[in-house]
Order: sequence, then structure tokens, then C-alpha cells
Amino acid sequence: MVAAAHPPYPIGTPGEPWGSAERARWLERQVIRRSYRQDVLERLDRLPSHFAIESYGALPSDPERYPLHAVRVGDGAASKPTVLVTGGVHGYETSGVHGALRFLETEAEGYADRLHVVVVPCVSPWGYETINRWNPGAVDPNRSFFTGSGSPEATLLMAYAAEALPPAKVHFDLHETTDTDNTEFRPALNAREGKRPEALSPIPHGFYTVAPTRSPELGFQQAVIAAVEKVTPIAAPDEAANIIGCPIQGPGIIFYDKRALHLCGGFTEARYVTTTEVYPDSPDTTPEICIRAQVAAVRGGLDHLLEKGLLTR
Repeated sequence: MVAAAHPPYPIGTPGEPWGSAERARWLERQVIRRSYRQDVLERLDRLPSHFAIESYGALPSDPERYPLHAVRVGDGAASKPTVLVTGGVHGYETSGVHGALRFLETEAEGYADRLHVVVVPCVSPWGYETINRWNPGAVDPNRSFFTGSGSPEATLLMAYAAEALPPAKVHFDLHETTDTDNTEFRPALNAREGKRPEALSPIPHGFYTVAPTRSPELGFQQAVIAAVEKVTPIAAPDEAANIIGCPIQGPGIIFYDKRALHLCGGFTEARYVTTTEVYPDSPDTTPEICIRAQVAAVRGGLDHLLEKGLLTR
């Protein structure tokens, strides 16, 4: 089943791409709804003192309010593979941020003797505070991992990874698929691009993973699914055996060409990459369950790789 087309978006003229005036009108509508400092920065301050918290820049829209931090657990010695965990590339996807923080608080130290774990818990803090997919310029950071993209969120993270980190062997990018993807964010995108309202794919009611087409590593994806299904349901495909329009490659697994789409999950050379997608809008789901699902995904993937001896420097 395909969802009905959405009504015209309240900004812009249908069929005409936005200019600077429409982007300014969109920005005026955005409201601060929660605190990055209270929810993220203060939790980082409470981490163990031997965790290395590194600044890799700040958002130019408000550098004092939006400093950007990464946390290293375990040294980056050549003998230890580097694991990158990113959350909040889309700031509105709450469990991505809080799942990354919970992993730091409860699980990361258990891997420090074998792995160099790097966690970037909130790539898009303005998006987190405004519960937004885009940044203040109406740019999607998760379509912006290329040079000159216009997204400081993506540009600063890419620079940090290139200049300060060993090449990652594993990358978990923690996301959600929400009902507002169809009610707000897809309509806004079509309006921004000057596209007419279109039929929308139904939102998957459950967890799924997005593997990179170039290196899907199905065993790794399956291990993530196996760990998460103990916490929350796995998304069923639609009548066409698709999830968000993509053919399933196994229960709860689809492929994307992440590099071609300039996604966060495609900017490293890591062999083992997954984008997690939690569904937070079910009446049977809670924020806590969504956070636990994100942690289970990282833990399940890492345990599989370590048990199989697949992580070597």
C-alpha cells in the first residue's frame, strides 16, 4: 500500500523551488523545544574522567550554544580497530542521540580493551533542539557528506574523522523513521525542491537496518537485527516486499547506495556499516525501548564481529 499524497506545504509556490525568501520564512517557523546543553553536554560532563572528550568545532549559527563533541573510549593504538558511532545526524530522531549517550554510559568501556570506540552523540544539535531534520539553512545534513555541501554538521564531522581519527573499521549511524517523515519532512522537501505533492511510501512499523550497497555484510546486519528483535519488533515489508520503497534483503534489512546519496553512513571507508532505523510512534513503544534498541544494535553488531574474529587492524 502507498500512502496518499500530502497537501501542499504552507511555504512556497507548488512547482517552484524555494529561494532565499522561502528559506527565511521556513527558519522563522522553527522553535527551540528542548536543550542540547541539558540533554547532551551535561551528560558528557558526567562521563568517567578517563573518557577523552574532544571538541571538533561548533555550528556557525551559534558557536557558544552548539559546540560539537566526540568521545573516545580506549586508546587509538594501531593494534585496536576503530569503531565510529554517530547519533543525531537528523536531530529530531531522538533515540539516535540518547542511544549513543546510553551506549557511552553503559557499554563502551566494556570494549575498550579490544577496540578504539569513538562516539559522536549529536551531530546536529540545532536540529535536536528544534526537533528538525534540516539545519538552519534548510539543508539536510544526512544528504551532505561531500565537499562544499553547505552543511557545517557534515563538513566538520568529515574533517574531524579525516584529521584526528584512524580509519574506521565499523560505523553505526543511529536513526529513526517517524510518522512525521510523511506528515512534515517529505512535504517540506518537495516544496523546497519545487516538486508537486506525491504519493508516499508507508512508514515501517518497526526496526530495520540500512546496509551500504557496496559492502552490505549481511551477517553483520543479521546480527544487529537478532539483537534488536529481543527489544522491539522488526519492521515487516509492505505488499511489494519493500521497506521505504526498497526491496528487503532479509528480515528488516534494505540496501542504499549511501555514498552516492552523500549519507553519513557512506563517508568512511569502514567495511562494516549499518544505519539503524527505530520506529518511535507505535503505542507499544516507549522512548526507553527505542534507546535500548539502539544500544542493542551496537552491542549486537560488535559482539558478532568480535566473536567471529572479523575485526583486525
